[in-house]
Amino acid sequence: MQMKFKLTVVAALAAIAGVASAQDVQTVKIGHVAPISGPQASYGKDNENGARMAIEDLNAQNIVINGKKIKFELVAEDDAADPKQGTAAAQKLCDAKVAGVAGHLNSGTTIPASKVYNDCGIPHITPSATNPNLTKPGYKTTFRLLANDNALGAGLAFYAADGLKLKTVAIIDDRTAYGQGVADVFKNTAKTKGMTVVDEQFTTDKAVDFMAILTAIKAKNPDAIFYGGMDPQAGPMLRQMEQLGLTKQKFFGGDGICTMDLIKQAGGAKTLENVICAEGGASLDKMPSGKAWKAKYDAKFPGQFQVYSPYVYDAVMVLVDAMKRAKSVDPKVYTAEIGKTNYKGVTTTVQFESNGELKNPAMTLYVYKDAKKIPLN
Repeated sequence: MQMKFKLTVVAALAAIAGVASAQDVQTVKIGHVAPISGPQASYGKDNENGARMAIEDLNAQNIVINGKKIKFELVAEDDAADPKQGTAAAQKLCDAKVAGVAGHLNSGTTIPASKVYNDCGIPHITPSATNPNLTKPGYKTTFRLLANDNALGAGLAFYAADGLKLKTVAIIDDRTAYGQGVADVFKNTAKTKGMTVVDEQFTTDKAVDFMAILTAIKAKNPDAIFYGGMDPQAGPMLRQMEQLGLTKQKFFGGDGICTMDLIKQAGGAKTLENVICAEGGASLDKMPSGKAWKAKYDAKFPGQFQVYSPYVYDAVMVLVDAMKRAKSVDPKVYTAEIGKTNYKGVTTTVQFESNGELKNPAMTLYVYKDAKKIPLN
């Protein structure tokens, strides 16, 4: 009888310990926003995949912060690359009390969303929005994980003028914060390098017919065309350039066109081989852990890789690294630690300037050969 009593007591104590142990697990929500619907969905899905990989890897580490085991949970939202939907998604994440956000994809959604995050005190790290205006308000909650358009647009212009000795260029942009921003930097830098801008044309990020603006450009016979925008427009543009006989012109663009999906969007047009595009960051082969990470990604998400998923992965990891150093998952406590980051990520060793820009950002130019995207040495 005494033995039975002892066993009962032991069982009761074990049950109490089990309850205490369960209560010591704290769920921490990390937000992610990108276009999961619409023409840019391939980018958005790739980004979300990067966030999901990070969350899985973090949960496998059994992280303890301030004495509590942490279970991370991804709260994913779709902004359809639309600024209004972007701010609505940001407010939704604020209301859900996420601890931090990796996103958004586009400058046009990230810039207005950054004010929402600042007002509710939640840090966000964009893996892909490159317009320099993002960090101009000086929000202490805003961080960027790659080179901005000042680096991308200027790098392309330097290569056009110094590397290829081109003299004339026509410029097209899609009037978004990203497209117009990167086009303006290219234009201004090209002019300082002695290039002549022979024509400027505008379109939208929903357009598919560019025959009229390309016909106007053809009459000016430029050495090159620069397009500020994304690949759902760049692909059809390349096909229509071929139809019009614009086959000798180099076709420049920023990271918005610098995707694997551009190969499919160009639909076999030979003009794809005239493309020179720029991405912030090193090529995957030159990233610290790029090859191994990509192999793991491809095993989980075959055929879905585009550009930014490794940056999203690092963005999530940087948020959690700051939490660990602050010994807190409270944004009010750990946000200040993000600015002190020195984190060896997949893409680079992440450190930030005082305004939230990445320190010493790399940039890589790419070309397309034999239906493959390859770094330009």
